[in-house]
Amino acid sequence: MKLFSEKAIVQLLAIFLGFTFFGAGMAKLYDGHSYFGWIGPVWLIERLEEYSLGLYAKFIALSQVLIGYLLLTTRFKLLGSIMMVPMILNILMVTISQQWRGTPFVLAVLLIFNLIIIWHYRSFFSPLLNESLKKVKSNSVSLKSSLGHLVWLSGLSLQFFSIAISYYSLRFAFLISFAGLSISILSFLVDKKINLRNLK
Repeated sequence: MKLFSEKAIVQLLAIFLGFTFFGAGMAKLYDGHSYFGWIGPVWLIERLEEYSLGLYAKFIALSQVLIGYLLLTTRFKLLGSIMMVPMILNILMVTISQQWRGTPFVLAVLLIFNLIIIWHYRSFFSPLLNESLKKVKSNSVSLKSSLGHLVWLSGLSLQFFSIAISYYSLRFAFLISFAGLSISILSFLVDKKINLRNLK
């Protein structure tokens, strides 16, 4: 008997990658780099500003927040994993050009984890190779609603709002960030209620 199913493994990888990059992006943008995360460097923006690349570094950080959040909340795992590939490659090029030891190997492992998620959803890529295909076999049994998307989006918006608030009150900023994450996760309950209502 398998300890974890393929779906469970993909779910765990998505949460891990999401936490990794979401935390990394928030830590770069939060006041005093106070947000929790295990991968760095949190001072990337300050470092690249020396080469007039501060705006590019902020773009990377914002991309990490968005893409990481897509995976962390598991609502848009496929979209997040696709967007993750060019983001990791961009970060990889920065680390190689700056001759940072160790970081390229860590990114390579994270890229492999991400490719596992993409492979799980490989049936969705058929229309990219053959545009005449009209139907795609879905791995999901539940439908996501527009209202659920809106609830999820409101949670994401709170993350960016918490970044601005962190420069005034870290405690309040963390509360807003946690509230946003909770709201986004609750979007699945919204979907469930709407699906049940439609079945009646």
